[in-house]
Amino acid sequence: MATAADIEAIYRTEARPALATLIRLLGGFDLAEEALHDAWLAALAQWPRDGIPTNPRSWLISTGRFKAIDKLRRKGRFEQAQPELMHQAELAMEPEVVETDHSIADDQLRLIFVCCHPALAPDAQVALTLREVGGLTTEDIAAAYFSPAPTIAQRIVRAKAKIRDANIPYVVPEPAEFEDRLEAVLQVIYLIFNAGYSAASGASAIRADLCAEAIRLARLLTDLVTVPEADGLLALLLLTDARRAARLTPSGDLIALPDQDRSLWDHEQIGEGVGRVRHIFRHRRFGAYALQAAIAAEHGLARTADATNWAQIVVFYDLLLRLDASAIVELNRAVAVSMRDGPQPALVLVDAILSRGELADYHLAHATRADLLAKLGRTAEAKAAYEIALGLARQEPEIRFLKSKLADFA
Repeated sequence: MATAADIEAIYRTEARPALATLIRLLGGFDLAEEALHDAWLAALAQWPRDGIPTNPRSWLISTGRFKAIDKLRRKGRFEQAQPELMHQAELAMEPEVVETDHSIADDQLRLIFVCCHPALAPDAQVALTLREVGGLTTEDIAAAYFSPAPTIAQRIVRAKAKIRDANIPYVVPEPAEFEDRLEAVLQVIYLIFNAGYSAASGASAIRADLCAEAIRLARLLTDLVTVPEADGLLALLLLTDARRAARLTPSGDLIALPDQDRSLWDHEQIGEGVGRVRHIFRHRRFGAYALQAAIAAEHGLARTADATNWAQIVVFYDLLLRLDASAIVELNRAVAVSMRDGPQPALVLVDAILSRGELADYHLAHATRADLLAKLGRTAEAKAAYEIALGLARQEPEIRFLKSKLADFA
């Protein structure tokens, strides 16, 4: 006899892969979502009575496909349906047709690339991926990005309409364009993780559900494609997320990396992340995500803050700047330089970034400058820099952290 908990567990693991296949079979998001909903209602009615089928995912796909075609037929829309859908009607009558694990994996990969198609705006890519691949509700996505739920809903609706109206194909890109399109997929997963690990504003610094979903997507991608940068991204997320439990006090205040209790770090995740980094570097095919993962690995391997190999971290940042010459990377490198060479050389680097007008509105740039000035004993300047950072901060834990820094000057 199937219990409610058994059925719910199956839905959590099988619904999104089943949806990916239904989108391919039925030719669109809306019809496939209706089909999955109808199939799930049928499962809730039948499985407690008849037991869970041997292959519940295939059962959901076959049932959903049959119900969608039956609904089209009853609405008189079947004859206008695309030829592929008419062909699926014949297959739907064959109950023994079972989707293979390989075909379902391919469907998931196709769906990820569709959701991250360059024709869609970046914010639409993120929202659509979270909704269709991750299965998050519109309300969950809205809460993560501090946006009204209707705004997120409209964003998703417009993205689906764009895919439909522009006839964006439900395919994995051809080899010639695969690398460029993969970069968009990796970036979306990275943005989802960042939204969870360091929220832009609000009362909570961490959305653990988004971190977990980004790691799940990154792991799914590495299962589907053999590309070093996909492995690099997964390693980076694992190594960063491994420190999550030590990042906040019980009251929700931020704890700086050197002050974290490293016994709270997830050392199993660190082990997996370090192993993936070493594998990538053995093959000497690494990109920006793998280099960031290598930096995170150095932190993860250090038993204490003082044992951190800052010289090696600076080398990794030097390599990273060749691939991603951004002001954020420069700022992070300056922090590593301060730990290797002291605050004065690092302050020169930070002042150079700010003098160019870059990161002028980024609170962490000013907070970094304030910290360096404080270490040099330039108290008045440090206090002024912390006040600028405080005025720019939007996340409540970071605001409290900066206020505590300012209190030290009282």
